[in-house]
Amino acid sequence: MATYQDTVTYLFNSYPVFEHVGGSAYKEGLGNTIALDEHFGHPHKAYKTIHIAGTNGKGSCSHSIAAILQEAGYKVGLYTSPHLVDFRERIRVNGKCISEERVIDFVEKGKDFFEPLHPSFFELTTALALLYFKEQQVDIAVIEVGLGGRLDCTNIISPILSVITNISFDHTQFLGNTLAKIAGEKAGIIKENTPVVIGEATDETRPVFEKTAKQHHSPICFAEDMPEILESEAVNTGGRHYHTRHFGELYGELGGDYQVRNTNTVLTAIRILQGDGDGQAPLLHISSTAIKKGLARVCALTGLMGRWQIVRNRPKTVCDTGHNVGGWTFLSKQILAQSCKHLRIVFGMVDDKDIDHVMAMLPQKAQYYWTQASSKRAIPAEKVMQLAQKHHLQGNCYPTVAQAYQQAQRDADEQDFIFVGGSSYIVADLLILNDF
Repeated sequence: MATYQDTVTYLFNSYPVFEHVGGSAYKEGLGNTIALDEHFGHPHKAYKTIHIAGTNGKGSCSHSIAAILQEAGYKVGLYTSPHLVDFRERIRVNGKCISEERVIDFVEKGKDFFEPLHPSFFELTTALALLYFKEQQVDIAVIEVGLGGRLDCTNIISPILSVITNISFDHTQFLGNTLAKIAGEKAGIIKENTPVVIGEATDETRPVFEKTAKQHHSPICFAEDMPEILESEAVNTGGRHYHTRHFGELYGELGGDYQVRNTNTVLTAIRILQGDGDGQAPLLHISSTAIKKGLARVCALTGLMGRWQIVRNRPKTVCDTGHNVGGWTFLSKQILAQSCKHLRIVFGMVDDKDIDHVMAMLPQKAQYYWTQASSKRAIPAEKVMQLAQKHHLQGNCYPTVAQAYQQAQRDADEQDFIFVGGSSYIVADLLILNDF
């Protein structure tokens, strides 16, 4: 029998993987997904689901909702992407990754059916996740969209709640070059007579969501209209303290400034699941204690990594998977707000991101360590440095994240602040080092 590593290598090499090859892995249409779903007997119909789309914040919101539901006593499946260290991170039940043996078994027994279909890596991974959750007899699964929404292969589910976090420019080659077009693709997860929560909207995207919800007779709630978060402060040791409208005082383990908006979305979604306080029957039973405990222990309960994650305290070293203009709108301000002697940034991006606009947001007064992730889509470190020079950003070039990070640590004293990011793959390469 094949080993786990053999199996994962087979999956990555035999089927197009967006994280590796970019656009050529994107398959428009649900034909393969429907065929896989029929082959396995429509497993997603065996449990309830919550569907989460959006440009930024999908992962944080998915993990936070899963953590709260776990604390509420539910057996919870969680399907997210991409993974950072191990493929199995994508598929979890109550925070525990799918076993290596189950991944091997799925591939070994299914090859004869898969190979003539020529599915994408994500189509196959989604089929495995939905089947595994049925096998594990989960009560509910939180399903994160891979890309877009309307044509994403997760969009065969019939959720009890849809959540769209926000809309900004990303993957425009597939989703459209205006916010309205992108919103239209994301709005594709809105289902008939199913409530939908919109985390953040703009004048351009709100009408798209309202129109789609009306067409599907779906109650729609905009989290910004009646914010659950009234005030928020960062906590020195990490995380954030929240003053909320309906849930009292809460501590959130996730510490990024952008988590204020994510948490507002999460709490709005939880309120809808509880019945919204307007006489609506509850979709799930979730206590205030479950909300408090879930938000305080998201990472421990679900295994979430890479969201303003403090990997070392002296010097303070943080990594974050923010990888587009929307994410860096928050990250750049939070990095600049750090009290430190010197600011050091290990940075790289991949080839389908708007690196020029992100570069324009990077702090001028920092020492940079330009690098590239171990991904075929990584922009070469030399090219990153050339682009940076146009923005008057100073630094040196390193061929690997390990070398860049280790040099930053050697250069720093205890009063410095080191940030590592620009791409999920930069963070992945950092976390694989595991020398913190």
